Amino acid sequence: MRIVVDVSPLSHQRTGVGNYVRGSLAGLAEAAAGEHELVAFAPASARGRREIESALAGLDVERRLPVVPAAHALRTAWSRAGTPPAERFLGGFDVFHFSDWMYPPQRAGVRSTMVHDLVPLRFPEWVHGRTRRMHNAKYLNAARTCDVVMVNSRFTGDEVAEHLRVSDGKIHVAYPGVDPGFAPEGDRVDLGRSYALTVATLEPRKNLATLLSAHRRLEDYGLALAVAGAAGWGEQPSLDAPGVLRLGYTPHDELPGLYRGASVFVYPSLFEGFGMPVVEAMACGVPCVVSSHASLDDGRAHLAAWEAAR
Repeated sequence: MRIVVDVSPLSHQRTGVGNYVRGSLAGLAEAAAGEHELVAFAPASARGRREIESALAGLDVERRLPVVPAAHALRTAWSRAGTPPAERFLGGFDVFHFSDWMYPPQRAGVRSTMVHDLVPLRFPEWVHGRTRRMHNAKYLNAARTCDVVMVNSRFTGDEVAEHLRVSDGKIHVAYPGVDPGFAPEGDRVDLGRSYALTVATLEPRKNLATLLSAHRRLEDYGLALAVAGAAGWGEQPSLDAPGVLRLGYTPHDELPGLYRGASVFVYPSLFEGFGMPVVEAMACGVPCVVSSHASLDDGRAHLAAWEAAR
């Protein structure tokens, strides 16, 4: 069997979606055990291709990573035009699995995609305009054309069935896995003082204003608040506050030590597809305080402490 997987999200710094793409491809390669052909495909910029190659290091998959100008615009135009079919560039295949970033046409084979969440559809005010346009177009195409729709939680599966009108028979839950490096044993980051940790791209739905307000109430306890995450979009509260440590984007392989060094992990997000940082923190043996929203139920199944997000 020849399976083509769109790895376009790996062309940028890896966060939750990129880690899922890389992890699922690694799982497929292990399951294939050399008996099936796996192809990692993405039209990307020269810089994006370097990021993808770095992310795919160590995986036994064929690379089809053409370097193209204006990669995002080209992927969007190709998806909207509906031609030429992917076989023109990839040859024949049995399965084509595409990501959030494009939905190119195909002549034959099983058509599959992954839906991580429906935030751009359900809460458009929480995302960048380009993200909203890109994802909503993909949702419509997936609902109309896909044989299989993968989701990362039962919650997201129910959302896809309700809002995209995809039949239950097409929806399959594939929970994220946790890399072996996320474990209680190992190095611990020392930030010079005890700290509560949150890991999130800085965007409105991550609810940082509530977290900062809660932290101010703990001022007398001497607990710093460490915020690990790349700059995102939308209005954000200032992190230039006493006791707040802005760490910026933290590479995936540096996160375990950061989790292990924390006194507590805090995740007040208003809406998630799964909430992978919660599972990573628990795997590292860190106490967690997490929003009570239903979108986090799958991830926090064994968690003892959660609070209302607002």
